Amino acid sequence: MLRYMEASVVNTPSNSTHKLDTNVEVTVDPPKDNHKAPGSPTDVRDGSRALQDARSYSMAGFQQTSLGISAQNMRNSLLLLKANHPEEGSEKFSTELDEFYSLFTRYLDEKGQKTKLNWDKIKSPAEDQIIPYNKLRTPEIKSKENQNLLSKLAVLKLNGGLGTTMGCVGPKSVIEVRDGMTFLDLIVRQIEYLNSENSVDVPLILMNSFNTDKETSQVIHKYSGHAVKIMTFNQSRFPRFFKDSMQPLPKTHDGPITDWYPPGHGDMYEALSNSGVLDQLLADGKEYIFVSNVDNLGATVDTAILAHMEKSGAEFIMEVTDKTKADIKGGTIIDYEGTVRLLEIAQVNDFKSIKKRLVDESALRMEIIVNQKTHESGEKIIQLETAVGAAIKHFKGAHGINVPRRRFLPVKSTSDLFHITSDLYSVHHGQLLMSPKRLFATSPVVKLGDHFKKVNHFLSRFQSPPHILELDHLTVTGDVTFGHDVVLKGTVIIVANYGARIDIPSGSILDDKVVSGNLRILDH
Repeated sequence: MLRYMEASVVNTPSNSTHKLDTNVEVTVDPPKDNHKAPGSPTDVRDGSRALQDARSYSMAGFQQTSLGISAQNMRNSLLLLKANHPEEGSEKFSTELDEFYSLFTRYLDEKGQKTKLNWDKIKSPAEDQIIPYNKLRTPEIKSKENQNLLSKLAVLKLNGGLGTTMGCVGPKSVIEVRDGMTFLDLIVRQIEYLNSENSVDVPLILMNSFNTDKETSQVIHKYSGHAVKIMTFNQSRFPRFFKDSMQPLPKTHDGPITDWYPPGHGDMYEALSNSGVLDQLLADGKEYIFVSNVDNLGATVDTAILAHMEKSGAEFIMEVTDKTKADIKGGTIIDYEGTVRLLEIAQVNDFKSIKKRLVDESALRMEIIVNQKTHESGEKIIQLETAVGAAIKHFKGAHGINVPRRRFLPVKSTSDLFHITSDLYSVHHGQLLMSPKRLFATSPVVKLGDHFKKVNHFLSRFQSPPHILELDHLTVTGDVTFGHDVVLKGTVIIVANYGARIDIPSGSILDDKVVSGNLRILDH
């Protein structure tokens, strides 16, 4: 069976999959209430309660009826989309709309029931729910044990995101991040070295979205001469819908691309199964999948974690790491009614029996993330998403491993890119290693202003990456440029006010300094 390893940090309908057959009828459950329907009051207090109950009952009934109508209207709209799709590709399109409708009706159900997390039941995880990384045993390199474990492994990278937030066009995975190499270049080098050193064939799987699939398919041709088997599949494409009317934006299957969205990485389980890639992995004898975001350069294969997974028999292991001041987002593992769950966000996982129990039988019911956006018309629209790590509650023996911070190196902004391009790290067979000259185990906190937000602007403001081995904190705001071989130590704050510019001269050493005002350096 296939087990998952992920890298980091409700009341539902009886059936989780709702196929959009024309003979399906939508029924509305009667409103649930602690009191019976109101009768005749015998005194003022009873009369007051009866009136309250009547209003509550009436409102609940109204909401349930409205939600039932919304479900029926959505079903009819999706049936029209199906009917107008050409025969080629219609089965995949139909399956995706079925899965969206399942998620949509569950969203309506939770909305009607006002399902919320009971904060009184949330507890800190028990000792056996988060294992310290330093307690794990690492198999010897090139040993039979190591080779046997790796022969059962596949690596899956979530590759659905674009580089738009960093001012780039196309998949984020093709952005150059270090020494002229892209995220994908580094990942391929890592796995190629792993396969070569251990005489194994660990495949690389990319979960693309409709936004990234075409360009990614073109890019991976350049790796055909490398000792890495690369497989790809697409996550689902779901329709956005209007918040008020609860109707889908797309009117046809080939409508504007902005009418559709990839429904978060929680879609991985069903998309992997629907694509046929999961069956291929099982046929190839794979039992474990290591899952991480393509932009997390610290998420590399670790046989200590893999050996622990095999020994423990866990179906799902999530890597977690201690937060720092720089971490604004990110989830946390909690104990909820005796089971381990992810609160907010998620990251490695056994499959044949798991596939039958959770995927084929549609038992995965992850918490729904309601992502609200504004349409160009000004109307509010909604896209429903799920997070891959939220499935942790469905797996037997699932727990977390508290890993060192070095395994969590996401590049979400140019402030993160600043770390990666500096002398803080070196590249060893595609893997980033922190310099032994760094006295602290953590990276410095770096906050770069809007002038550095886009990658091309960021690169143009540094003649060479600064030396930051002794840096604790850096804040840069305004029109600031850096010369060659600038050294930053301690806490450095550089502020160029509106209309001003600061050029940090080549060879400068800033040690616990605040620089503000206007400073121009002109070359002769």
